[in-house]
Amino acid sequence: MPAPIRLRELIRTIRTARTQAEEREMIQKECAAIRSSFREEDNTYRCRNVAKLLYMHMLGYPAHFGQLECLKLIASQKFTDKRIGYLGAMLLLDERQDVHLLMTNCIKNDLNHSTQYVQGLALCTLGCMGSSEMCRDLAGEVEKLLKTSNSYLRKKAALCAVHVIRKVPELMEMFLPATKNLLSEKNHGVLHTSVVLLTEMCERSPDMLSHFRKLVPQLVRILKNLIMSGYSPEHDVSGISDPFLQVRILRLLRILGRSDDDSSEAMNDILAQVATNTETSKNVGNAILYETVLTIMDIKSESGLRVLAINILGRFLLNNDKNIRYVALTSLLKTVQTDHNAVQRHRSTIVDCLKDLDVSIKRRAMELSFALVNGNNIRGMMKELLYFLDSCDPEFKADCASGVFLAAEKYAPSKRWHIDTIMRVLTTAGSYVRDDSVPNLIQLITNSVEMHAYTVQRLYKALLDDISQQPLVQVSSWCIGEYGDLLVSGQCEEEEPIQVTEDEVLDVLEGLLVSNLSTPVTRGYALTAIMKLSTRFSSVNRIKKVVSIYGSSIDVELQQRAVEYNALFKKYDHMRPALLERMPIMEKTATNGPTEIVQTNGETEPSVLDTKHPPPVTQPANQVRAGVIISKYAGLHLCNLYIGIPPMTAYNKNGLKIEFTFERANPNPNIAVITIHASNSTEADMTDFVFQAAVPKVSRHSLELILKCLIMKHSRFVQSKLCHSILKTLNLVESWVNMSECESRLT
Repeated sequence: MPAPIRLRELIRTIRTARTQAEEREMIQKECAAIRSSFREEDNTYRCRNVAKLLYMHMLGYPAHFGQLECLKLIASQKFTDKRIGYLGAMLLLDERQDVHLLMTNCIKNDLNHSTQYVQGLALCTLGCMGSSEMCRDLAGEVEKLLKTSNSYLRKKAALCAVHVIRKVPELMEMFLPATKNLLSEKNHGVLHTSVVLLTEMCERSPDMLSHFRKLVPQLVRILKNLIMSGYSPEHDVSGISDPFLQVRILRLLRILGRSDDDSSEAMNDILAQVATNTETSKNVGNAILYETVLTIMDIKSESGLRVLAINILGRFLLNNDKNIRYVALTSLLKTVQTDHNAVQRHRSTIVDCLKDLDVSIKRRAMELSFALVNGNNIRGMMKELLYFLDSCDPEFKADCASGVFLAAEKYAPSKRWHIDTIMRVLTTAGSYVRDDSVPNLIQLITNSVEMHAYTVQRLYKALLDDISQQPLVQVSSWCIGEYGDLLVSGQCEEEEPIQVTEDEVLDVLEGLLVSNLSTPVTRGYALTAIMKLSTRFSSVNRIKKVVSIYGSSIDVELQQRAVEYNALFKKYDHMRPALLERMPIMEKTATNGPTEIVQTNGETEPSVLDTKHPPPVTQPANQVRAGVIISKYAGLHLCNLYIGIPPMTAYNKNGLKIEFTFERANPNPNIAVITIHASNSTEADMTDFVFQAAVPKVSRHSLELILKCLIMKHSRFVQSKLCHSILKTLNLVESWVNMSECESRLT
């Protein structure tokens, strides 16, 4: 057969291909020639053919048919053949191919070879693709080479030992004696690989971590020699002596000093020395400083040293390199909870990063800015963040708006500021706010009694300017419906009042009903607002016409609202003022159980059962407040409706179980008796157990309306025990012959 082409010629030929198809044709032709050569057991050109096959493998073409040829080259006595064979084994073989086990004996022989370069090839291959079985079989040879006097072999043996430990962790102790002596080596390559090996052992075994903590002074001495040594052309990188070794030592010190006072104290001085003496003009120095900062923040370092580390990150924020700025922001975000005051000193620089063109930097700066907000800087930080919200890309608006809401709720200096801030967010990024922003703002406005006139006036102006932000429109509609009389009265102490008529307000709300920008939810808010204004404005006839129009709307929700409102006008007009009166103050009760908003009219009307008790004795310091909503039927918080309800478990946690039973009282059957059964299944005594209950005032007309609504919604409700209990309470059952009359009478 003619001699196959050389690797360089193949590369040159492939690079001349003008299309992908032409390249594939060349590769297929050459692979066919290589297969023919392999079948004829051509030992002369096997090395050349495998080399070409490896090049084609790196281009992405299949080369699995050359695996056995690699094993034949490894078994060869020629160094050039072994080198290509081992390279092929590292590229083409892994643990998924059983053929890799066939080379175990060859690697073992080469590890004991008289030539160091052959031993190096075997160590590299074992450290790259050795399976757990191979590592167990060859760990003894690797341990012997760790003790050799040849630094070339020791550094390769140390890296191979790292792979052996990862595959077979139980072999870790085998390398312990040899590892201790590696740190006394003068060769930087051996030092580097020994630090890598120590790091791997400490990360995988707590016992090894405790054992190697006594090496901290030795590691500190090595690091000090590196930063104090003069110019060494062999190890110098941009004026810094062996930065790769310095970084590795700093990482190992971080692991050894974590959660250990003595080790941390032993390395405090050298960390301060590295932080102050490292050149920052080159990226190499910044890499060392970054590792130093991570080590300082992770160990039990002194407070002054931590401030120095944060100041280094602050200088990183001024760097022109975007990667360095991003790394600094990420690191500051991790440390802001533990060293809040130190990070606050760089607040202005962090806020400036909000203007960066890089998207990743802007996101990190935004997250860090929200983490820095507190009661002292809330006004200034919100001003910057609201400006950012105005100009940022749409992908940031949702997260930024949520952050502003949370910060304002936590640190608002006044209710007016809180309301102004949230309205600014709704005006700027209303379409991006989270779903609960509308009810939260409504609750805030409701509770700010003295701000009602100011708020409805501001929202009305915002509604005239823009109706595209749906959450803003929904809040504005709700406020106009509640406080429309304050809007048209022209009274506002906070700022100069606007002059607006009832017809102008109704024009705006009717415009929302027909606008293409309004969502179904927004139309529902607008219709309800118009209905509420029927008790606040004198234009009742106009409101009746608007409501009647939407009784035939194609939107089922809007149609249902309109039909019910029409029924109020026609059949229950005497109840309309009471039903549409202004909403009372809403208090949000935060509990470990269900959370609900309780409405009060100057009186406390809780509908929850509060229990305070400590959990079992194992955690005596913590107390649990559990809120349990005991109403299960249509939200009716009426004790006299519980007749006929089966026993229910209201609370069962931390050993405390609370059950309710319901029955009629004797001799008066119209009185319901609710019995609470509390039991303690723990061995410890429970203290501070408090039971509170209150019942809201409900009129007869309200009960009739509730009953009617339940019947209209649920036809089966007519036959229920609860319906019968309500009728009994209203003294209606005696006047009605049977339950079937209930539906006809009430509808």
